[in-house]
Amino acid sequence: MAEHTVRLSDLGAAEISVTGVALDSRQVRAGELYAALPGQHTHGARFAGQALARGAVAVLTDEEGRQLVPPGVPVIVVDDPRAALAWVAAAANGEPATSMRMFGVTGTAGKTSTVFLLDAALGALGETVGTLGTIGFRLGGRPIERDRSTITTPEAPDLQELLAQLRDAGATSVAMEVSSHALALRRVGGITFDVAGFTNLGRDHLDFHHDLEDYFAAKSELFLDGRSRACVVNVDGEWGGRLAGLIGAEGTPLLTVGTVGDAAADFRLLASTSRASGSEVRAATPVGELSFTVGLPGSFNAANALLAAAMVHAAGLDVERAVTGFATAAVPGRMQPVALGKGAPHAVVDFAHTPESVAAALAALPQPRIAVLGAGGDRDPSKRGPMGAAAAANAEVVVVTDDNPRSEPPAAIRAAVLEGARAQGSAEVLDGGDRRSAIGLALGRAGADTWVAVLGKGHETGQDVGGVISPFEDVQVIAEEWRRLRGLDPGGSATGA
Repeated sequence: MAEHTVRLSDLGAAEISVTGVALDSRQVRAGELYAALPGQHTHGARFAGQALARGAVAVLTDEEGRQLVPPGVPVIVVDDPRAALAWVAAAANGEPATSMRMFGVTGTAGKTSTVFLLDAALGALGETVGTLGTIGFRLGGRPIERDRSTITTPEAPDLQELLAQLRDAGATSVAMEVSSHALALRRVGGITFDVAGFTNLGRDHLDFHHDLEDYFAAKSELFLDGRSRACVVNVDGEWGGRLAGLIGAEGTPLLTVGTVGDAAADFRLLASTSRASGSEVRAATPVGELSFTVGLPGSFNAANALLAAAMVHAAGLDVERAVTGFATAAVPGRMQPVALGKGAPHAVVDFAHTPESVAAALAALPQPRIAVLGAGGDRDPSKRGPMGAAAAANAEVVVVTDDNPRSEPPAAIRAAVLEGARAQGSAEVLDGGDRRSAIGLALGRAGADTWVAVLGKGHETGQDVGGVISPFEDVQVIAEEWRRLRGLDPGGSATGA
């Protein structure tokens, strides 16, 4: 990867040049700028000495941080160090986003699936596609291993290095998830997206955002003030309609997507037939009526596919050819079937972890349904009861279990979910205890025609209990528990169908 030297004259430091920027003092490389930011528990400036010992040539910080940096150290003080961090990171990597077509997807639910659908559609057009998001980083469908990364949307230094890596490996397009955290914390500063897409907005991340208005404001940043050259918005809900109005007021090119009869939407769902193996979709579009297959079940994935199709069209690409790629789309941990063999119940793993996504995932499956779910610890507690209620409204049996309890008592989290499920009143509700036991209980209650949906963790391969992360993969545990129930060696391998 080529190294670019950045002169920091725009930050008031004309005599300082750097070859990169790092947020973690332990990961600083010689010649880099150390960005010392305020954190949840302490200020990064307290670690400036460690960064300098590793070769940092200067410290970027705020006024508070200036007071903590050792005397004699070159310090650049700015009002918004995160914005400056993103600019330096992009410049130090040669502005990689300018060399590829950039697609950004935000929303509460559907980001990951829409990115994978974009990957499939762009691949059908012969594009070499890089993808970034919750499930990891990929190029041409193959995983990219990274040492410096965070979930969903990486911090600016990691993100810009990764984009440079994709550029240098020949990527022509990038489809990436853009989280509300990333927008609020300026992680995608330094990137102008060619097309930005909005899926929906529901109750999530209110442990970070003050309320839904604050959450919406963070999401909206991707679409406003010139951050994207073209925008695509699903206007099925109130939030999408509001966002479309804001974009329209700025005059940025806008396409709308509708699945609930909005005759004014540019991409409008006409019909959708969903099966457990996928969906058949017919839609009205600016290029005429299109019919295509989506390899993901559920009406919500028909909406995600329409959003991806509209984003391709907004980029000026051949949407009629692109939609043929949707048939091959598959997303780990998103409505992922688990093959258990002849005579076994049908099992599905999904990442659903909001009331809206729990309801949508279950509604996509035939009846009878058993739902296995919990809620995450150290996260917005107000959605726990509604998640239980959503499960009870859409399944005959609800088995409440642990998700990632983190530092909270697992039983207390389960109690909140159980209360919401039992208050709904239309399902049998059970406390399944730990996650493995709950999965075994659900499978034991299921007949050959029953659909068992294990929700919440999706693609994750570990479980955080009391700060200790232990190996745990829903697909694998489902297979092991089914074999145990049949009196077989539970060590057999799991198969995602």
